Amino acid sequence: MSTTRRTLLTRTGAAGAGIVFAGALTDLFAGTAVADPIGHRGYGPLIPDPKGLLDLPEGFCYRVLSREGDPLRSGEGTVPSNHDGMTALPGRGGRVHLVRNHENRPTAEHPVPTVEGLTYDPEGKGGCTALTLDARGDVLTERVAIAGTAVNCAGGPTPWGTWLTCEETEDKAGTSGYTKDHGYIFEVDPADPHRTGAVPLTAMGRFPHEAIAIDPRNGVVYETEDAFDKPFGLFYRFLPAKPLGGLGSLRAGGRLQAMRVPGVDDLSTIQETGASFDRVEWVDVPDPVASTTSTRLQDYGPKGITRSQKLEGCYWGGRSVYFVSSFARTSQGSAATHFGQIWRYDPDRRRLTLVVVFGPDTDIQLPGESPDNICLAPSGGLMVCEDGNGAQHVYGVTRQGEVYAMARGRQNIGTPETPEWGEFAGVTFSPDRRTMYLNCYTPGTTFAVTGPWR
Repeated sequence: MSTTRRTLLTRTGAAGAGIVFAGALTDLFAGTAVADPIGHRGYGPLIPDPKGLLDLPEGFCYRVLSREGDPLRSGEGTVPSNHDGMTALPGRGGRVHLVRNHENRPTAEHPVPTVEGLTYDPEGKGGCTALTLDARGDVLTERVAIAGTAVNCAGGPTPWGTWLTCEETEDKAGTSGYTKDHGYIFEVDPADPHRTGAVPLTAMGRFPHEAIAIDPRNGVVYETEDAFDKPFGLFYRFLPAKPLGGLGSLRAGGRLQAMRVPGVDDLSTIQETGASFDRVEWVDVPDPVASTTSTRLQDYGPKGITRSQKLEGCYWGGRSVYFVSSFARTSQGSAATHFGQIWRYDPDRRRLTLVVVFGPDTDIQLPGESPDNICLAPSGGLMVCEDGNGAQHVYGVTRQGEVYAMARGRQNIGTPETPEWGEFAGVTFSPDRRTMYLNCYTPGTTFAVTGPWR
């Protein structure tokens, strides 16, 4: 049997010993937390969980904060299905607000309950729920934060303490039973959801959104488009008319633009880490609400536009924005094949750089495959939710480029003969960096992981 990353991780107790890959990681983590001076490769072997939920290294433990189908503490209904993107925002008195997306389609077993004043489209089954934790990490409240949206995948936090939740669809009214157009971004205030309500931020575009990141210096919002099939998605920026104006300011509108890399039609053709492109251009999107034509299909002039398959995670670090292409496959129309990329865009230099390349399961020198949600770890590296086949892990990637398994899902959603495991999503850390919060997509489960974080 050939060696794969998963078999090696199993044999080594998932410590990730010796697994390293090449990439511009010094550049990737510039301006973030201090590197681990000892050079640890992880936290040790994963210990099988006797409860069959989540394997973690020795010294770490988890608590289940919420599971789909259980009653919401607010009494509004049941905890919705399909736990996806999430953030942890600071509250008063050491409290933490967790805002959690639910990527529900019309067939969801547990839709987000409709609540007066918080529902956009009564036929939409997606939305967000918000958990408030006390200083000890105990759940104080759990309630609906927005309802009536669709396929809420990821999003991102704002500098003023709210969450932007993104609909990963572009279905219009009359499709799938919807009564309103979908494909928008919505702002959610976890401390008081009625302050934000359910108002689409139309100027930020209507397309299959995945995630956003905000430049804290000037309020520019970067947005990824998750397009699985051709025509593939674009990378956007939104120039707000009222930058950094606080809660509700994004409703004032602005300009939506798409990225053009001169000479590059498809980012999948770039395969070498460190490859860099200067003079990146930004082109106005003619019709951001896509009234007749999808934004990625609109006319961007004779020079065209730059595309990429499966643009997903997006975050701000240092002085740059980073975004993920989960994979690209020539069999699905991409210009080239890869198993995951992380790109860095430096707006001051207008420079785009490929900083990390992921690898297939058969290549143990590269971390994971099909990266999805990503966040910065306390030690300055990355935590990556792998959305591939087989066993599902959260991988850590150190600043030195070493990969290790941080968590493994144990909830079998298949059969004993043909096991399957739900993907991980929404990895994020508490404001004090002492707790990692994590979702299992199916069955929807939210974990809080504590331990000897470095």
